[in-house]
Amino acid sequence: MSETGPRLVELQLPDFGEPATRPELPVAGYPERIEALRARMARRGYDRLIVFADREHSASMSFLTGFDPRFEEAILIVGPDGDPAILVGNECFGMAGAAPLPLRRHLLQDLSLPGQPRDRSRPLAEILADEGVGRGGRIGVVGWKTYASRATIEVPSFVVDTLRELAGPDGLVENATDLLIDPADGLRVINDVDQLAVFEWAATQTSGGVRRLLEALRPGMTEREAVRLLDWNGTPLSCHLMLTAGPRATLGLLSPSDRVIERGDRFTVAFGIWGALNCRAGFVVEDAAELPATIRDYVDRLVGPYFAAVAEWYGALRVGAPAGVLHEIIARRLGDPFFGIFLNPGHQIHLDEWVNSPISPGSTIPLASGMAFQVDVIPATGTDYFTTNIEDGIALADAALREAFAASYPDAWSRIQARRAFMADSLGIALHEDVLPFSNLPSYLPPFLLRPDRAMTMAAG
Repeated sequence: MSETGPRLVELQLPDFGEPATRPELPVAGYPERIEALRARMARRGYDRLIVFADREHSASMSFLTGFDPRFEEAILIVGPDGDPAILVGNECFGMAGAAPLPLRRHLLQDLSLPGQPRDRSRPLAEILADEGVGRGGRIGVVGWKTYASRATIEVPSFVVDTLRELAGPDGLVENATDLLIDPADGLRVINDVDQLAVFEWAATQTSGGVRRLLEALRPGMTEREAVRLLDWNGTPLSCHLMLTAGPRATLGLLSPSDRVIERGDRFTVAFGIWGALNCRAGFVVEDAAELPATIRDYVDRLVGPYFAAVAEWYGALRVGAPAGVLHEIIARRLGDPFFGIFLNPGHQIHLDEWVNSPISPGSTIPLASGMAFQVDVIPATGTDYFTTNIEDGIALADAALREAFAASYPDAWSRIQARRAFMADSLGIALHEDVLPFSNLPSYLPPFLLRPDRAMTMAAG
């Protein structure tokens, strides 16, 4: 009789290939994004939109303009017509001139680093007034978060206070970040074919790095030596590199240290660049016999149920499905407090690692064509069982978007089809035709990291 359910077996992970170069977004796409934003501004009744960015939160500005600030903050002003204005400090003034979108540059030295010259720029209020911010104006402010009340804005007070003073009591200054990140239809949530191709390229970089690490990880390395196996190529990170082994691994989100990785250690790694992130976690052993006696059922107790839940999650993905269905699957399968699931089981990804998430209890938000997701279901057991993790990137595409992708990016399309076939044939995870896996580690989960050739499967054996 064939076995069914999650099993640990020897598997050959194919080489899916990588693109030789990063796809370039068409320059014409940036003015189109501004016009799409202006249409949303008009429907909301805004006179001006103010987009604030800093190094950690530059995704919306980069999406709109192709410019992301370095060292400093930056402010984008979008009016009803004409080229947008950009306010930058000493060190970004020149860099902003390289943006693919034409921008009218203003020097605002208050955005510069502490102690730098501040003697050549006009006050913020004067620049804003010249850009049409005035009494009675309706101003939308885009930062990086939304809140229950639009009155709550996380952009620095010196910007918000100045806007409110200029608009006066008859004006309006409110949070408009949802125009770009609303989980149902935000401008950065529904991606076109060119943006998705860039994300597929990014996913090959991060998943390739994690694969190299898994294949070469050895006890006796330091954490810093191990992280070099990721071979980061300088593409902007979407989060800091995370790699820890031993007791610190339980804490999560930490950077690598000089600690020597030991046999039997807990281990976790996460590698994210603009548009992609991959994460894996497990134990630095070859098999369960090397684990403490109390957790030698690690695969049966934690990894197997987790893998089965994620497999069902994948199987439910399709354009038009209500996002709450994905939450229900994880709640039903991994709702026992032992698993410690408390964050949204999956979220949208873009240049930033977490854009938003429609996946919540009872959510009726339909999954839409063009959405890119991070398969991000994280057990936090808080026990000796530690965790397991299988974070990869995917996208949803209806027939028209799939046809456009295949025609415009045939090599990437071939990689996607090979990944789909591997997931179906080797892992037993059948995907709806709408689902495009981007990772070169597509749902590949080896729990014992010194045997990366042994991974979980749902395929009958």
